[in-house]
Amino acid sequence: MPETNSSDIHILMFAWFAFGHMTPFLHLANKLAKRGHRITFVLPKKAVNQLEHLNHYPDLISFHPVTVPSVTGLPPGTETCSDIPIFLTHFLSIAMDLTRDQVESVMTSIKPKLVFYDTAHWIPDIAKPLGIKTICFKVVCAASLAIVLVPARNLTSERPITEAELAEPPPGYPSTSVVLRGREVQSLLFVSNPFGEGITFHERITLALKNCDAISLRTCREVEGKFCDYLGSQYEKPVLLTGPVLPEESESPLDERWGNWLAGFEPGSVVYCSFGSQIILGKTQFQELMLGFELTGLPFFVALKPPLEAATIEEALPEGFEERVKGRGVVWGGWVQQPLMLAHPSVGCFVSHCGFGSMWESLMSDCQIVLVPQLGDQILNARLMTAELKLAVEVKREENGWLSKENLSEAIKSVMDKDSEVGKSVKENHKKWRDTLNPELMNGYIDKFVQGMHELVE
Repeated sequence: MPETNSSDIHILMFAWFAFGHMTPFLHLANKLAKRGHRITFVLPKKAVNQLEHLNHYPDLISFHPVTVPSVTGLPPGTETCSDIPIFLTHFLSIAMDLTRDQVESVMTSIKPKLVFYDTAHWIPDIAKPLGIKTICFKVVCAASLAIVLVPARNLTSERPITEAELAEPPPGYPSTSVVLRGREVQSLLFVSNPFGEGITFHERITLALKNCDAISLRTCREVEGKFCDYLGSQYEKPVLLTGPVLPEESESPLDERWGNWLAGFEPGSVVYCSFGSQIILGKTQFQELMLGFELTGLPFFVALKPPLEAATIEEALPEGFEERVKGRGVVWGGWVQQPLMLAHPSVGCFVSHCGFGSMWESLMSDCQIVLVPQLGDQILNARLMTAELKLAVEVKREENGWLSKENLSEAIKSVMDKDSEVGKSVKENHKKWRDTLNPELMNGYIDKFVQGMHELVE
């Protein structure tokens, strides 16, 4: 690294108001603070309490809360995506933009050398007159950014993207396997939807990428190198890779009740399922998935939010289900320590929605991986894991998008059966990738990233 005094680099971070974005920003802040950098992390007041325990360097990382204003259409008290269903995020985006004056005040006051942001496309407008460099740090996979959010798509608010256009990759897209199939195309049409006052999602993200001084991606060249190069050529910007920026191993143990329950099963025998903090299923689909887990005959632990038509998990379960799976199945509607669940010796399979954070956690675990993607970028993440890396199995959907209990059960059994050719193949490929992405390589990415950061501000 350059012989620059690390303590001279003061960084401001401002992430989209979703824990799936703020958390990786904070993990990166920890990596940078470990190397001597100071970080001012600007975030909603409510998020401070929920993220404080993840701040491993409170002497170098300071939280600066902002007040999220009330916006028509947003339930009172909303501050993060976890407070609302996904279809209301447009209004939260309006609220985030209304914090601009607060962010500008902090930036003017502390005068950082660098600002990291993702969806707040107006950050460079504040930073450039102050002589501050900006890095657009994207926490989603490069493959999904590259298929839609590139200048080659040539979209404007007057010309939204069509299904026919999305069905074809943009010019120069470097993959024939990480693509959308059939009805999946509809899942990315949201990029033409409003996402803030007078701006679409596509415009917001492409402006954020166009106006920064450098693009940063939370990925590895070994996994997504060709997609990173494509993005760099599209935006004509330096692309700095951080690696997956996973948290340090937790010092706190797994919740005792779950640890005791898991300890009652053979090593590698339990199926663990989680779809993240935002995915909420319809009651009928939820019940079908529960019957799918029952059908496997395997022990399982499912952590999902109650479905739309139910106040609690218990009232949403299929009739007689609890009695039939008693002793071998848990369905939990609350938060669980996912990294610790995946690390438990009894857990042998992870059924995931393939959000980017969960994708990396599964990749670095010893578990077999079964994917049930729900939204556009998750579908492309799943395609990367199955078609490119060949280390996971995706559950087949019916033509209408339905996930049947038979298809879920079949996918799980295909990787958990010790004599299954599919199971052996994905396990072998998974091990190769896990061995490649070792801690030394990950630390090397952060060191190179820090070097690129220094070169940007010199």
